[in-house]
Amino acid sequence: MSPQPDLLYSEEEEALRAAVRDLLTDRCDAAGVIARTESDVPHDLALWKALADGMGLAGLLVPEDRGGQGATHREAAVVLEELGRAVAPVPYLTSAVVATEALLACGAAGELLAELASGRRIGALAVGLHTAPGPVFTTARLEGGALHGELTGIADAAVADVLLVPADDGGLYAVEADAVVITPQTSLDLTRPLARVALDGAPGRRLGDAGPAVRRALRAGAGLLASEQLGLAEWSLTETVRYLKDRKQFNRPVGGFQALKHRLAQLWLEVVSLRAAARGAADALATGEDTDVAVAVAQAYAAPVAVRAAEEALQLHGGIGMTWEHPVHLHLKRAKADSLAHGTAGAHREALAGLVDLRAP
Repeated sequence: MSPQPDLLYSEEEEALRAAVRDLLTDRCDAAGVIARTESDVPHDLALWKALADGMGLAGLLVPEDRGGQGATHREAAVVLEELGRAVAPVPYLTSAVVATEALLACGAAGELLAELASGRRIGALAVGLHTAPGPVFTTARLEGGALHGELTGIADAAVADVLLVPADDGGLYAVEADAVVITPQTSLDLTRPLARVALDGAPGRRLGDAGPAVRRALRAGAGLLASEQLGLAEWSLTETVRYLKDRKQFNRPVGGFQALKHRLAQLWLEVVSLRAAARGAADALATGEDTDVAVAVAQAYAAPVAVRAAEEALQLHGGIGMTWEHPVHLHLKRAKADSLAHGTAGAHREALAGLVDLRAP
């Protein structure tokens, strides 16, 4: 019988959290993120360089002998919690997790994997962000040794240096971003923009089999996305409690009203449960124990909690919460977009039912 997972944060993980939070406090303030969403360059590449190159976080999941830090999904989950709290506009989930996991499944990707691990290049898996882990995903056509087709909903494609494109011959190909046409798509979450990728005879280098690589990448993306959603929910709860302690009505702090205390207490219980589910998924990815079940449980639970936490934050902040200047709308939009990313909660519940043999009659 396998030992019970330890879901508590280690001293090293807490030290990592503190370092990332300090950097984000200095370099990723809400006003700056909002300003970027209004510009043509929503990604903060200077912050990405500080995270990837300065702190070495892009290579957490890559073994040391392949150019990375040799850490685990638990450490990557801590980073994503902090990035979620700040709604940081960096391609960490897409490059350092999803694209990296796809490359780890391919034997012929050594140099490219090291480049992503060092932060010298940014990678993006050319599979729609909405795609759930599983055997079904959109592919490009391979004709005459070149790739053709149009792939939509590709997250962070606008800043990718290389795209990992699954093709209908069963292979995963590395395609340089300047060999394709990338067109921005309208996205609710402006801090993680989506794009349409058009391939018209684009050359590609075959890295390995697409099936296992894409499944591994999407499973890791879904599992660690729950940690980002945890960060979003924790920020929403913490900031709402802080605001309700300060805001007064009838000469009393609004947070003292019993009806609001009940709402916050219920939300706290849900966030604590989300933390357990997200930590369970990260630990399962790190150890390989019951991974599919843990990821499905985390994603079945995470999206509704993150969205509800952000909705409560917006409503309980009153009029100021409805303003563009207040960052709560960033968290609500990211939570809403994340609720569709890597499969909906309903899709994960259906997958979980099959995994534990509890399908509906």
